[in-house]
Amino acid sequence: MGVKKSLMLSLTCMLALAIAGCGSNGANGGNGGNTAGGNASPEASAGTAADAPAELTKIKVALDWTPNTNHTGLYAAKELGYYEEEGLDVEIVQPGAAGADTMVISGEAAFGISAQEALTLARLQNVPLVSVAAIIQHNTSGFAAPKDRNITSPKDFEGKIYGGWGSPAEEAAMKAIMDPEGGDVKKVKQVNIGEADYFTAVKRDIDFAWIFYAWTGIEAELRGEPLDMLYLKDYAPQLDYYTPILTTSEKEIAGRPELVKAFLKATSKGYQYAIDQPEAAADILIKAVPDLDPELVLASQKWLSPKYKDDAARWGEQKAEIWQNYADWMYDLKLLDQQLDVEATFTNEFLPAE
Repeated sequence: MGVKKSLMLSLTCMLALAIAGCGSNGANGGNGGNTAGGNASPEASAGTAADAPAELTKIKVALDWTPNTNHTGLYAAKELGYYEEEGLDVEIVQPGAAGADTMVISGEAAFGISAQEALTLARLQNVPLVSVAAIIQHNTSGFAAPKDRNITSPKDFEGKIYGGWGSPAEEAAMKAIMDPEGGDVKKVKQVNIGEADYFTAVKRDIDFAWIFYAWTGIEAELRGEPLDMLYLKDYAPQLDYYTPILTTSEKEIAGRPELVKAFLKATSKGYQYAIDQPEAAADILIKAVPDLDPELVLASQKWLSPKYKDDAARWGEQKAEIWQNYADWMYDLKLLDQQLDVEATFTNEFLPAE
């Protein structure tokens, strides 16, 4: 879904903000236009309009990339009137060049979509972002190759060409899953393909790449181009981290805790709706973003909906050991120069009770 390729740019922008001490007063973020399409559907409660406060608080939530099924719960919460019920007028926006994390830190957006990898690096540079919910409970990303490349185990990466975006974390992840299989990451040729389309790249330049199955993998199925998919979590427990996550700033938590709680309550309802009714939720996303391929959205939603909550007690729940395991792994590889303060990095405080 393009998330990984944006992490380094996002972090660079965040660090620039942190060093410069930038930030705005408040995070209402402007005009609060309706990018999610239309008013609340008939499925919203009949009392919504009467129950909602007369004046709604306008806020923005910044996506990590173009809209996709990682974000369906946000669009559902908006379309079904859940945000209005909590007194919020939520505008869902794409991140632009700066990235969602930078928008949250600067105050342009109250909330944003990020990933555990980016937030781990950011916290160690004193960037005051906090994860308030795990959008998907387990890592659904991994290394994918067309079937004809015969890459069925990490050892098969040897002698093949990997297309990535030039981050040290890529080689580290490959090494983490190759070592136990007796593979040598130094025998993998790595090339930077930037924002190149996966399907074009594997036909022309590379053998495999790092993808999220819920989008690129499902698209491959629909194209009739089956993949061998090696999920990171299946080979290295420390790589079963949260991606994507929902973030806000320390400033937002300190200044408007009730707003954070209200936003999480409505967003939780939106994701629960997507869990319970994937087809209807897919329709909401298609309505909000008509440029998306309806067939891909529907197939992706059916695959992803059970994975939002998975084995957690409630949607959004995060565990300290997931954050600690990933940070310890990065630290041991000397990709981090200090230990992560896990307790300051995430919170479950604002999620609705089970």
